[in-house]
Amino acid sequence: MALRLVFMGTPDFAVPTLTEIVGAGHDVAAVYTRPPQPAGRGMAERPSPVAINAQRFGLPVLTPNTLKGATAADAMRTHGAAAAVVVAYGLILPKLILDAFPFGCFNLHASLLPRWRGAAPIHRAILAGDSETGVMAMKMEESLDAGPIAMAERVAIGPDATTGELHDTLARLGADLMLRTLAALEKGQLQLTPQAAEGVTYATKIDKSETRIDWTKPWSMVHNHCRGLSPFPGAWFEFGETGRIKVLRSTKGEGAGAPGTVLDDKLTIACGEGAVRLVELQRAGRQPMQADEFLRGMPIRRGEVLN
Repeated sequence: MALRLVFMGTPDFAVPTLTEIVGAGHDVAAVYTRPPQPAGRGMAERPSPVAINAQRFGLPVLTPNTLKGATAADAMRTHGAAAAVVVAYGLILPKLILDAFPFGCFNLHASLLPRWRGAAPIHRAILAGDSETGVMAMKMEESLDAGPIAMAERVAIGPDATTGELHDTLARLGADLMLRTLAALEKGQLQLTPQAAEGVTYATKIDKSETRIDWTKPWSMVHNHCRGLSPFPGAWFEFGETGRIKVLRSTKGEGAGAPGTVLDDKLTIACGEGAVRLVELQRAGRQPMQADEFLRGMPIRRGEVLN
């Protein structure tokens, strides 16, 4: 027996879950997503990734600017859905919305809660140097990401893994996890476990002021900074008059020196402690390049100091 659902999500991370839900035969009454946003050189309005995929499935797409008030809750109830599935939607769901579904609202969150509640759990896990993360399906409550857990999957974070790579892995795992959660919900077999009261941390949104590389920090922190912000928004440094150069991949380097000093011809850079080797870089308006290719077009020589 399929469930009648409302799906709520916006970015690429939510697309695999929507695809799996439709493929499993669930009845998606409506898809809620954020309104189109200006994008590209011409700043033309572009629908969200979820909106684009929902339209391909022939699903009705709704883009309200808010879900506050009795009118929004009344409109939600008209869908006749048993439950809502929420994946990186981008709007807070008030209690009237949470109460509009007989079975409740189930959120897919990309961390091992209660660690990294909030907007940027994948970035923050890598920035902090975590060795493990995961995805969790939880039943939503009014408090931010504080509801009881239905199911979880754990994932090791490799020493050089980037946010982009981890994002894609968790999106795929999360889609399967939510499908299993809905299957248990259908059968009346879903068990919920309260989150631990200890170990709560918050994954605040990444601010532009955090993106510049600080070579005075230990190599491990510089490395985590580079991979934690890759591919977006990107950790960066400046060199000469070329402007900002993003570092998309890095790894542990060998050697020591004054912070920011280039130690060899392979872009190994001295940090406050140890060194980091830059593996993949990108200049503004250019394609990403491996370090050797980058150096052929822009020589950065041993002994030079990066800003």
